[in-house]
Amino acid sequence: ELMATLQSRLQALWEEQELVLLEVRECAKWGEKLEVMVRDLCKPNEFGRYMMLIGDLEKVVSLLLCLSSRLTRVQDAMSRMDGNTEAEEKQSLIERHKLLSQQWEDAKDLKENLDRRERVVSGILAKYLTEQQLQDYQHFVQVKTSLLIEQKDLEEQIKFFQEQLENLEQSIP
Repeated sequence: ELMATLQSRLQALWEEQELVLLEVRECAKWGEKLEVMVRDLCKPNEFGRYMMLIGDLEKVVSLLLCLSSRLTRVQDAMSRMDGNTEAEEKQSLIERHKLLSQQWEDAKDLKENLDRRERVVSGILAKYLTEQQLQDYQHFVQVKTSLLIEQKDLEEQIKFFQEQLENLEQSIP
């Protein structure tokens, strides 16, 4: 019964993931239209800044999500430590936590820098775009970020339920 529930939940997550992937493709088309418009309206160096920002947006958000996920797993492992945990394993987890925490802080700095760059690009685009076009651009950036987060969250949930199902299957004789 538990296995059937887990499989049902996994199926629902896969279906949700398919819907999100459709949204990602739609967002990519929207991004392509924006790119053409910005290329046509802006100077080449301004267009370059725009393109770099859009490319870095995905990289920085993905990096933050990945590091957050890894940090959470290490913190979970640390919370399960007890008197029987080997000193070497404890030290390894502490070092990984320290390293991941520093990397996460560095990634947050990258995100803050990206946010500043986004404000600069918005200022540049404000010279060329109508108010509605500028709002569309800003909405695109928000949607792209939200979809990246949603996609990563679904991947994590799917992975979690697959591991649970695998562990349950292995525990049954």
